[in-house]
Amino acid sequence: MSKILVIFGTRPEAIKLFPVIRALQAQPGLVVRTCVTAQHRGLLDQVLAIAGLSPDIDLDLMEPGQTLDRLTARLLVGLGEVMDAEQPDMVVVQGDTATAMTGALAAYYRKVPVAHVEAGLRSGDIHHPWPEEVNRRIVAPIAALHFAPTQTAADALLRENIAPSTIHVTGNTVIDALHWTNARVAADPALGAALDPVVADTAGKRIILVTTHRRENFGDAMAGIARAIARIAARDDVAVVFPVHPNPNVVAVMDRILGDQPDIARIAPLDYPSFVRALGLAEIVLTDSGGVQEEAPALGKPVLVMRETTERPEGVEAGTAKLVGTSEDRIVSEIFTLLDDKAAYSAMARAHNPFGDGHAAARIAQTIAQTMAQAVASAPAYR
Repeated sequence: MSKILVIFGTRPEAIKLFPVIRALQAQPGLVVRTCVTAQHRGLLDQVLAIAGLSPDIDLDLMEPGQTLDRLTARLLVGLGEVMDAEQPDMVVVQGDTATAMTGALAAYYRKVPVAHVEAGLRSGDIHHPWPEEVNRRIVAPIAALHFAPTQTAADALLRENIAPSTIHVTGNTVIDALHWTNARVAADPALGAALDPVVADTAGKRIILVTTHRRENFGDAMAGIARAIARIAARDDVAVVFPVHPNPNVVAVMDRILGDQPDIARIAPLDYPSFVRALGLAEIVLTDSGGVQEEAPALGKPVLVMRETTERPEGVEAGTAKLVGTSEDRIVSEIFTLLDDKAAYSAMARAHNPFGDGHAAARIAQTIAQTMAQAVASAPAYR
């Protein structure tokens, strides 16, 4: 039996890894162990509960206001100690977080092979997204298996001289998670019940779903986003649904600029089923998130991305997403165009989603199982 240690710490990682964990658990010959760092405690726990996951190890490393260097140091030491105790045959990390980067580095220090889920995303700018762009680049030369969600991501790895035999184009596991959750919400509306009060208050309005939390947007850019939201919500036909990220750099700006403006439902972060339901109800999604750029097109929702660059250019190329930056006037103009121009809206809503078919996790689990079986078969036998 080969032991696989899956490491994650944030809500997006949990969403994108729970289908992988389930698929790995179904593979014969594998023992699957999970370790959470709780880099995002409350948001992470929401997903664990919905997915029915109970981590084997919980480092609970979240601290209020901790710096990136302190977080990174604590993660590296903590995950190293976990690997020393667990002695895994392979470590699985996902995406671009500090947890993914330090998990890969701790595994490298112990010569344990790393599988990187959602590998190869690149914006080309180390400050956008920050620090995620560099986190991904650090993982790449360490990983033994690279699960690229798209051919564009695979091509980025090839340009960095990653061995072609280690790159596998799988689709993005967020689509697996979205389909799984959407089916359960449809079967049991109580799963998305956290959104019920908001739905009642926005009846008859066209919903704009907003998410924003990127570090590079803290400060003046976040203030511009807030002013744009205020202007959008002032339209008689619009209601803004805004699950506010708990980071004080977001909350303080939104409190100051938006106040108690009508038709802005500033609510606590939604559990994942409620967020999936919100995506389904929204007419347009306005975000600086990464994963939402992949989720919304799967439900036919245009995405306006409040960033200057994106590590997911496939959405922009396909027409499902559009980069609008953080200029107040630009955000408002682009939203109003989609609201008022049916042809412009239809072009984005009907564009092909390039991020997968919902079977990425099965492909990843099968490749890991095959790789570990080959490793066992080729290991020297000792008397």
